[in-house]
Amino acid sequence: MALSKGLLYGMGNPLLDMTAVVDEDYLKKYDLQPNNAILADDKHRSIYDELLNENYNVSYSPGGATQNTIRVAQWYLKEENATSFVGCIGQDTFGEKLKACMKKEGIRTNYLVDPKVPTGVCAVLITGGNRSLVTRLDAANEYKHTHLVSPPVWALVTEASFYYIAGYFLTVSTDSMIEIGDHAVKENKCFAMNFSAPFLSQFFKDPMTKVLPYCDIVFGNDDEARAFAKDFGLNTTDLHLIAQKVAAMPKKNTQRSRIVIFTQQGDPIILFKDGKIKEYPVIPISADDIVDTNGAGDAFVGGFLAEYVQGADMDKCVQNGAHAAHMIIQVSGCTLPEEKSSS
Repeated sequence: MALSKGLLYGMGNPLLDMTAVVDEDYLKKYDLQPNNAILADDKHRSIYDELLNENYNVSYSPGGATQNTIRVAQWYLKEENATSFVGCIGQDTFGEKLKACMKKEGIRTNYLVDPKVPTGVCAVLITGGNRSLVTRLDAANEYKHTHLVSPPVWALVTEASFYYIAGYFLTVSTDSMIEIGDHAVKENKCFAMNFSAPFLSQFFKDPMTKVLPYCDIVFGNDDEARAFAKDFGLNTTDLHLIAQKVAAMPKKNTQRSRIVIFTQQGDPIILFKDGKIKEYPVIPISADDIVDTNGAGDAFVGGFLAEYVQGADMDKCVQNGAHAAHMIIQVSGCTLPEEKSSS
């Protein structure tokens, strides 16, 4: 079956990932946790220069949660231009690298280019099987709602039937998320979001409260789900109950029941749909084969959505998500094989 052009639309923070192996002392120096994601503040600014100028073996790859998810989905879908991605980059070499890579991977992009601010970067600091993400948004933080509603970009929105925006974009342009959410509700299209990081439900609770009613699918990991439950007063740490309560929160499109999916690293994936909880095992892997967990959650969503947009049942969607995560944790960063293997 031929896929319609631009079927899946992503909007988020396009970043260039700088991945390096560091030791625990390095994390302590910058007061970082081994498996967390934060936005850089002034005390973290020197990390990027250190990685560039000292003896770290840095690898570069396209990054940013939503951009990675769209890349994984496109890899599974194979058909050129089945996906689109929108965000803001700088007028610089890193921005050009991102454009070229996305084009090569068959994804249509329409980046807002800000000549005054550099393309965003994310330091991916690897210790053992853990990854600590320190993001300097820069241009990614400058995305404007006016770009979204410009005719060429809005044409990508109207052409799509499925939308995915990671929660990180709540820090950038909630108006843009709501604009797409309104369109999705009006046209009975599917709008999906990810909790993305524990700090979002704590420090960006108001924007999250505004966007959640548009969400037909909510993704998250166990830490993010429990942080959300605490910040939104759900009075439980039980992931089954949290999923059930998130599904029951106010929703604008009553034609679709909300699906909630939580991943737990090596523990079973939790799915709540139509009043029922189901658990799915992850694909077993030995610790020796795990190179880097960065991008595993984004890859899971990409694998899931690649099946979901084609009308597959939940079992197949979750299994493909698990396959994608299993593949990505065996490589550095969100690096995709040249050719698609069968899932």
